[in-house]
Amino acid sequence: MSKDKSTANWHALEVDDVIKRLDADRHHGLSSHEASLRVKRFGRNRLPPPRKRSALLRFLLQFHNILIYIMLVAAGTTALLGDWVDTCVLFAAVVVNAIIGFIQEGKAEQAMNAIRSMLSLHTTVIRDAKRAEIEAEYLVPGDIVVLASGDKVPADLRLIAGKGLRVNEAILTGESEGREKTASPVPNDAPLGERNGMLYSGTLVTSGQATAVVVETGVRTELGRISSMLAQVRTMTTPLLRQITRFGHWLALAIVLLSVATFVIGVELHGHPPAEMFMMAVALAASAIPEGLPAIMTIALALGMRRMAKRKAIIRHLPAVETLGSVTVICSDKTGTLTRNEMTVQRVATAEHLFDIGGVGYAPDGGIYLAGAAITADDYPELAEIARAAVLCNDAQLHRLDDDSWQMVGDPTEGALLTLAAKVGANPSWERETLPRTDAIPFESEHRLMATLHHDHEGSGYIYVKGAPERILKMCNRQGSFRAAKETALDADYWRRCAREFAASGLRVLAIAAKWVEESRREVNFSDLEDGFILLALVGIIDPPREEAITAIGACASAGIRVKMITGDHVETAQVIGARLGIGQGKPGLTGAEIEALDDQQLRGVALEVDVFARASPEHKLRLVQALQAAGQVVAMTGDGVNDAPALKRADVGVAMGQKGTEAAKEASDMVLADDNFATIGNAVRVGRGIYDNIQKFILFMLPTNGGEALVVIAAILFELVLPLTPAQVLWINMVTSSTLGLALAFERPEQDVMRRRPRDPREPLLSWFFAWRVLMVSVLFMVGVLGLFLWEMHRGSSLETARTMAVSTLVGAEMFYLINSRYIYKSVLTVEGLFGNRYALIAIAACAALQITYTHTGPMQALFGSTDLSLEEWLKVALAGLFVFVIAELEKAVIRLFRYLKSEMACQ
Repeated sequence: MSKDKSTANWHALEVDDVIKRLDADRHHGLSSHEASLRVKRFGRNRLPPPRKRSALLRFLLQFHNILIYIMLVAAGTTALLGDWVDTCVLFAAVVVNAIIGFIQEGKAEQAMNAIRSMLSLHTTVIRDAKRAEIEAEYLVPGDIVVLASGDKVPADLRLIAGKGLRVNEAILTGESEGREKTASPVPNDAPLGERNGMLYSGTLVTSGQATAVVVETGVRTELGRISSMLAQVRTMTTPLLRQITRFGHWLALAIVLLSVATFVIGVELHGHPPAEMFMMAVALAASAIPEGLPAIMTIALALGMRRMAKRKAIIRHLPAVETLGSVTVICSDKTGTLTRNEMTVQRVATAEHLFDIGGVGYAPDGGIYLAGAAITADDYPELAEIARAAVLCNDAQLHRLDDDSWQMVGDPTEGALLTLAAKVGANPSWERETLPRTDAIPFESEHRLMATLHHDHEGSGYIYVKGAPERILKMCNRQGSFRAAKETALDADYWRRCAREFAASGLRVLAIAAKWVEESRREVNFSDLEDGFILLALVGIIDPPREEAITAIGACASAGIRVKMITGDHVETAQVIGARLGIGQGKPGLTGAEIEALDDQQLRGVALEVDVFARASPEHKLRLVQALQAAGQVVAMTGDGVNDAPALKRADVGVAMGQKGTEAAKEASDMVLADDNFATIGNAVRVGRGIYDNIQKFILFMLPTNGGEALVVIAAILFELVLPLTPAQVLWINMVTSSTLGLALAFERPEQDVMRRRPRDPREPLLSWFFAWRVLMVSVLFMVGVLGLFLWEMHRGSSLETARTMAVSTLVGAEMFYLINSRYIYKSVLTVEGLFGNRYALIAIAACAALQITYTHTGPMQALFGSTDLSLEEWLKVALAGLFVFVIAELEKAVIRLFRYLKSEMACQ
């Protein structure tokens, strides 16, 4: 047997060809000796652990960041200056960021560990012509495996024979409904979800028995292939981190140039002592470094994480909190996320009537309607007959839990029929006792029906069947209800028309029929199903969309976010469900086979236009995410199966389902939805946008502070004035404002219009041209206020210490006023909410004022910083200077709002 067999398309081969290629024996299995040889040749049936970096290396790599380098240099410099408070703040910010990054490392390894844990531990094989239970890791290609209901598939298998076999492949396909399996080959290009002769490792046998041959083990299985793909996926950095990196490079360059220019101008042009100018340059550099930025980022993200957790969104990767705010495309699974993952009967067609059924899910709540009017089931006896058939030809169970919710055990379609019966008023227990089951033919895809034989206690026998309409129609010659004595000749065209209308509405169609048999009949055979049945009804079943998901998709559209649906359904069904949700209306869908036919360039264009994708494999999902990212989109991807893990990891934000999601999906994700609800993503986007706003507000507050200090010093040097600020005073201002005022902006709540904006361009710089103008303008205002008061005091003959104390207090006071301005970037703060809505800002201002009074009026601080007492008149001048900054900043915002309004009006015309 050749080791290079992995290229075989096992699903397309006849069973005998598979057995021959694998040198297997379907009756006697492999010998123990041959199995041991194959273990050596193919390796054990397990996934190899990934190569891991040491914990020390992972920790050290957290410091590889331009802003971290700047902060470390600044911390060392402030230590040399003896400013230990600033040094501790800087070092603490660096260490906290490193620890957070270290904790978040290793997500891919954890995801692959979760995949490995999904492999079956033990399995039953035929070895040496005997059945034996062995550890699944010793399975080899060619082994004959025996499976029963409840077994986990231990490797990739080709089905040899099966009876009533259904397998849940949700971890690979995302579709929760069990799939019927047969030994027949399928076309070579059949997608994974349609390979009826294959059983894949990690999937679950939900009913029936099977005998199958092992075709792939370990890394060559479908699970192994996904694990390998996951290891190769490169995690994308977040838009914010990319912006911070670019911002850090530009800021670092500006700081270095500013410091060098200050030193050179002061020493070479104006003859200041080199030592004094060196200290001033160092102080300016230290003050210009935004050491508060990492702190406010961490606080803002942590607050966002807490807010999201309250709304059922659990954040696993801290930067993802903000990334959600920049998302432009959400690729969502259908089942369980956009829909309820609870099959529901919505329409029932009888020979005379077409009923609509209210309610969703397995809870038996909801009315029955005829032509839009509510009716009572007792007035329509045929409904009772349909309900009885739905209960009796059914293996599912419906249980009411302590919290009044309902739990379905069994096939989802059968659960929907039980719920329909309960809505009609049937009592399942009573029906089963009245007509106990004598025999049954389980549902098989080959026959496309299920049949059950029942006997009452009065000597009568009945066969009930349900299945595909075209199959059931061939068995019927009458329609109506024999119990209600309403039988007429079968109108096949009427039923076919109903079936087409149901299917066009996205409903899965089942036919229900019954016939009377003699009391002596104790077995049901296929010969009993050839004719003589009465067609009772067609039922239309659907996994209904979540109402809150429809609302959330509309909110996403208002926010400029495209929602794309990816499902394992047929494309026609997917388009109907998408239209109900408001996704892809009027647009064609795209299948996995069509995705394969496109190259990366073509897919990039198509992925932007198409909103519904059907029959998608793990590779398709990964390629879609990559194509959208290549087109400049920021992509959030939802998923719950192992098949989703590579795309979840690659996406800018991977979103896993908390209730029905696999551990592999959760470990590969950035966020877990505790309620599996798409609407939760919309709430998280709102919080994320608010966090980005807060970071921008902080930068717009922080940079003018540093810029004002720098302009004051540079102006003094250029015009050969006495320096208004000493190096120690510069560091005091920086410490007070960064440690108290700026951090208050992290607590701002999202603004009301945050979900009416278009998503921000992920390529835009953190400091736009408008923001640069705002920073320059406010920096100049600070400089005018500080330098103006300083020169005024010097002109009046005040002491240098008094003038410098006035300068420091003016700068700090102006920042207090400007903090209120900074609560809104464009809106006016001249409202009660604007002035007093953030209690943390008011607390910060009070704390800063207390610190500044201490700086001015206490002996130790006067000795340390050279400050002096100020009179009430002098404090009033300081307040007026701050008010001057506040008023001009508000006027500038008013002008900007007017300009934007006029621009929008012109665009409308």
